[in-house]
Amino acid sequence: MATRKSQPNFAEVLAELEALVEKLENQDTSLEHSMEAFEKGIALTRSAQKLLDDAEQKVLLLTQNDEGKADLSPAEDDQH
Repeated sequence: MATRKSQPNFAEVLAELEALVEKLENQDTSLEHSMEAFEKGIALTRSAQKLLDDAEQKVLLLTQNDEGKADLSPAEDDQH
């Protein structure tokens, strides 16, 4: 049975994107290789954006009050 590769986390995607940018900035590459790197960079950027969107959605769900609205007020202090 084949195991499914887990999704990379945001830090991994960002590190890969940074390494790709550094490689492009520090090496003389052909137009073909530059375009391939650009395509990979776009895919990584989209992946990072999806991870951020998913995290934002989770935060919104976790901070909703009983009426479904965001409740970001500080927790009440019970030590009055």
